[in-house]
Amino acid sequence: KLPLTVEEIMNFGESNRELFIKSSTYSIIPITVAEMGLTISWIFSSDPKSISFSVVYQESDDTPLDQCKVLIPMTRCNSHKETIRGQVKVRNAGIYTLIFDNTFSRFISKRVFYHLAVERPVIYDGSDFP
Repeated sequence: KLPLTVEEIMNFGESNRELFIKSSTYSIIPITVAEMGLTISWIFSSDPKSISFSVVYQESDDTPLDQCKVLIPMTRCNSHKETIRGQVKVRNAGIYTLIFDNTFSRFISKRVFYHLAVERPVIYDGSDFP
């Protein structure tokens, strides 16, 4: 478990992070978001072989896991062959959790190289209008 805030992600810079996920386990990255309208985006690849990926939303730490909303269902990704990109728009404040799942692999541990970004919406205020 690697809890992050929007500010921490904005300070990521361009560098990639690495997760080591043992066989038959999974790793989660919970992102706590206080403001709506942001876009959380990710890029990842895995080595060796594929990894499963999902995104769930939780109103707060107290929300039971079975009441979490699945934003992106668990999907097996061929991220060892191609880079996976995606994003989710923040409609409500809460915890957006990225799940990297290797439970289907009984013997092979995986490394996931990922980069996260958060974008604020551009609000046009008309200030450049003559």
